[in-house]
Amino acid sequence: MEQRLSIITLGVKDLKEAEQFYTEKFGWNKAEESNENIIFMQLNGIKLALYANAALAEDANVEYKETGHGSYKGFTLAFCTRTEQEVDELFENFEKQNVNIVKRPEKVFWGGYSGYIADPDGNLWEIAFNPYLQIDEVGNIK
Repeated sequence: MEQRLSIITLGVKDLKEAEQFYTEKFGWNKAEESNENIIFMQLNGIKLALYANAALAEDANVEYKETGHGSYKGFTLAFCTRTEQEVDELFENFEKQNVNIVKRPEKVFWGGYSGYIADPDGNLWEIAFNPYLQIDEVGNIK
């Protein structure tokens, strides 16, 4: 199997609310193949998909158990910036838009600068500057 990732699918409670969060709060655009059942966002080399929790569990043939909004799901998603200032600017914008700020940006033990926000389903996004990563002009990690 090739070492790559194609799509990250997040199970969501309310597809319209999730779509609104990613298009309005993040300012991302839906991909053409989106429809009333699934929303795709083209990222830099992969896609993010939003799909109803129960439908996703059914597709995988697993039992769906609803978790609380603030429940930790065992993973985080990360958006890496090119500077600490960019982290602060994003958090200022998120605060103005009433995004759930879980942890304000701060210097962290591994040498970076990061904070966390949550989407409407409680999925954690780390917004971070990592001085050990190089990011190219389209946002890919070199």
